[in-house]
Amino acid sequence: MHHYKELKLWQKAIETVSEIYKLTATFPDKERFNLISQINRASVSIPSNIAEGAGRNYDREFVHFLSIAHASIYEVETQLIISKNLGYLLEQDLDRISNSLNELLKMSYSLQQKLKSNY
Repeated sequence: MHHYKELKLWQKAIETVSEIYKLTATFPDKERFNLISQINRASVSIPSNIAEGAGRNYDREFVHFLSIAHASIYEVETQLIISKNLGYLLEQDLDRISNSLNELLKMSYSLQQKLKSNY
């Protein structure tokens, strides 16, 4: 088992989710049960899957949960692009969050490769 709170990947994911929540709070109320809900749930799944995987007994299981978190990153970015296209998000905000999401992808991939070398 890994101590998820000590993982830089998990810490960065928590920071990113907090930023995403702040951004979606500015979206129109009509999106409360649509994009806002979808983006927030998908973003929360990123650190949640990292934590769940870290609590598993085997590195192979951890890699599986990291791959789920990896996919959630793509999901969130797609939804944010849609939000920008609808005028709910400024280009510079999308760029800033996309940079954070890309950093998470790199960190996740690196950790997956490290864990795979253990089995």
